[in-house]
This record gives sequence, structure tokens and C-alpha cells, in this order.
Amino acid sequence: MIDYAGLWRALAPAALAGWQELLQPRLVQALGPASHGDLPHWYATLAALPPLTASSINLSADCLCIGTAADIDAEQREHLEQRLRNFHPWRKGPFCLFGIHLDTEWRSDRKWNRLAPHLDLRGKTVLDVGCGNGYYGWRMLGAGAALVFGVDPTLRYVMQYAVLRHYIGDTGNYVLPLKFEELPEHSTAFDVAFSMGVLYHRRDPLEHLRRLYGQLKPGGQLVLEGLVLAGNDAAVLHPAGRYAKMKNVYAIPTVPLLQQWLAEAGFSDITVLDVSPTTVQEQRRTAWMEFESLADFLDPHDLTRTIEGHPAPIRACLRATRP
Repeated sequence: MIDYAGLWRALAPAALAGWQELLQPRLVQALGPASHGDLPHWYATLAALPPLTASSINLSADCLCIGTAADIDAEQREHLEQRLRNFHPWRKGPFCLFGIHLDTEWRSDRKWNRLAPHLDLRGKTVLDVGCGNGYYGWRMLGAGAALVFGVDPTLRYVMQYAVLRHYIGDTGNYVLPLKFEELPEHSTAFDVAFSMGVLYHRRDPLEHLRRLYGQLKPGGQLVLEGLVLAGNDAAVLHPAGRYAKMKNVYAIPTVPLLQQWLAEAGFSDITVLDVSPTTVQEQRRTAWMEFESLADFLDPHDLTRTIEGHPAPIRACLRATRP
């Protein structure tokens, strides 16, 4: 089991004080060996991590650095690298653990650097929906956030988080193996909520936005990022079958329609922070993610289209406020 005692202590004096009682049974179930066939192997791998102490930790670097090569000998390095590979594929990052460079599928630092100039997270309590292995949560702490409450139902990513936290320590970034919909609604407790790479996977995008609205304090901000369709009209693509080989993409809106959805959910001060095409430099196959990646999802004869003939991925990030 992952120890969330630090999280519960942080929530005790806050508006989320009652969440431990509600969520603890779900965590026990989600992290029990019956929930995933690989969990016993992952727990054994976590227990076998070499006992290392990082001489430095940098949560502000693009490649999050935990320790240095000087902190570890050759035998420990080989042992650690073998254990890290047991959690393949590594999708969000990059990380550098004691000189071992985890070159993840996504250069998540590029997205973060597009957003960071527009954010003030100092002293904020943050909700991170679909947080993966916690890369962005640690970047948020590096930017001054007081607490990051992350949820992601993919247990492999949660186990990656557990590996990283083993060496980073209990710093205030928590990744829980839960769906966003499992959280109590209408907490009105968070200063900032992030939903990145989630909305287009929701059958009802407006419901997702309304849930996010309910978790924010009055005056709280939402940072929303995801796939968009090019165009100046309020239009949406509902892919028939798959989109870029993904089978659970339900709606890709234009930016004007996304702004309209945010307004319908109750948000104001809606600002477009960035619109960028996804490139094969930002999402690609690596030694730490050896499966198919963006280059395999595009039409090899027309890189402006997906393999199915849809427009190639463009991603937008918007900021909005709960009045």
C-alpha cells in the first residue's frame, strides 16, 4: 500500500477534512492485489528498490532531477535501472534518477513551459485530474503550490509515482488511484484545478466541466488542456471508431465551442493560453516507452491527418475562473 498519511494530515484542518473517511475504503480496494494482476509484482519491485539517498532534488528543472550519478555506484545503478524498467511504459516526464535518464514518451516539460508563465500557484491547493505519474504535480510544487491532490485510475502510473516518491519523499504531491468521478462533489475547496488530456475522453464534456467547477473555491481557477479542432466556428468532431488509434475519443471541439462549454458550465474570464500542434518531437517512442507513438498514429503520406483521416492532433490550453 502507498502511505497517504501526509495527505490526510494536510487535509485535517482544511475543507476536505472528511475525505479520508470517504476515500480510504476505495483506496484499499484499488490498491489491493485483487484489483490488478501485476500489483504483487509491482509491490515486490518497490520493496526491492535500492536504499539510496538523493544529495539533491530539483522540482523546477524540465527533467526532474532526483539525486546525481555521484550518489550511486555501478551495481546500484544497474539494480535501480532494472527495477525502473519493470514499470514500462513511462509516458509522462522526463525524470533523471541518480543519473539514469527516463526519456518518457511525452516531453511533458514542453507543455508545462507553455503554461507556467500564465500561472501563479504560490501557496495554492491544487486538484490535478488525470495526473498520470505525478510529473506535473511535482512541477506545481516547484512553482510554489502548497498541496497537490492528484487522481488517476491507471495503476501502472500510480506505481511509477510510488517509485519516484520513494526517493523524492513526502513533499506534498499525492497521486491517488481513483477516477475523478469517485471524489465527493461540490467541495468548493481547491484554489486551482487542472484537467489536462481528459476532456476528449468524456462522453459528456459539460458534466466534466461542471464537476471541476464544483471543486473550486469562488475565485478559483481551472486550467483546461486537450485536443481541439481547428476553426473559428463552434464545431465539434465526433470520431467514428478511433482517433489516432485511440478508441475512447468522444468529442474534439473547436476553441470557440470549448469556450462556449466553459461558459455554460458557469466559468468566466475564459482565456486561451496556448494552441499548438502536437509534434513527433514532443510525443514519440523512446527506450522507456517502446510501444507505438505519434509517428505511428499519423498518415505517413500526409502528416496533417491521422491514420484514420482525421485532422492531426492540435492541443489547446485555456484558463477560466469560477466567479
